[in-house]
Amino acid sequence: MTDVSLGMPQLPAPDYPADVRARLEADAKEVIARYPDSRSALLPLLHLMQSEDGYVTRTGIRFCAEVLGLTTAEVTAVFTFYTMYRRVPSGDYQVGVCTNTLCAVMGGDAIFDELKQHLGVGNNETTEDGKVTLEHIECNAACDFAPVVMVNWEFFDNQTPESARQLVDDLRAGRPVEPTRGAPLCTYKETARILAGFPDQRPGAVEATGGAGHASLVGLRLAKGETPAARVVSPRGEAPEEAPQPGAEHLSSHDAPQQTSASDPAHPAGPVSEEGE
Repeated sequence: MTDVSLGMPQLPAPDYPADVRARLEADAKEVIARYPDSRSALLPLLHLMQSEDGYVTRTGIRFCAEVLGLTTAEVTAVFTFYTMYRRVPSGDYQVGVCTNTLCAVMGGDAIFDELKQHLGVGNNETTEDGKVTLEHIECNAACDFAPVVMVNWEFFDNQTPESARQLVDDLRAGRPVEPTRGAPLCTYKETARILAGFPDQRPGAVEATGGAGHASLVGLRLAKGETPAARVVSPRGEAPEEAPQPGAEHLSSHDAPQQTSASDPAHPAGPVSEEGE
């Protein structure tokens, strides 16, 4: 007969210090008031916990359960269902590399492999300095600008392994980094508080915008009865057959000859022959 040891039972999660608890209770009260059923506030409250700790701790689970009248098992069942909630400590900057089909073909896989080697971490792991957590992510509806890297859910479009490596180096060194479009960059904890539903206090963040690329908007323009101007896209590396349209400030990776993917120079992305040849 083999002895089986189940180990020591886990002690109850500790509570937050009194001052932190009071501050979080005030925030939680504001969140819960938005919903007719208090348990509907669980998702934003989990973001609130991440804004405090950088991930969902056992103490955060206990807090959510107590203020919502749920069991810790019910809270755990919800938070473990969603990948947007971290189960382990997270870095100041969550760097996500899209590895879905189009981004992968355009160089996303090469970028992810480059960053894993450069940072010395694997998927969902954090650098020793606590600055960067690397993960591969699903489609972020930015295929016009593939391959896309996101930092705390802000877009960095048309990336290459070289530009992505420079990006994470800048983040770790504390150098200013500007997203390609959208709001200014902030830390992961600050992002979590915004996701919990609290106002974004960063100057210019609310006014910042970032639209879709030309290809994504063609269908919308046709539906409105507009006739989009014809655009001829040449294979990558060849001269374009027409000059870029005036005012095109942010071209997508499909507006050749953008140099977006240096992942495989021997097999560049983009059409190389007519269909059927």
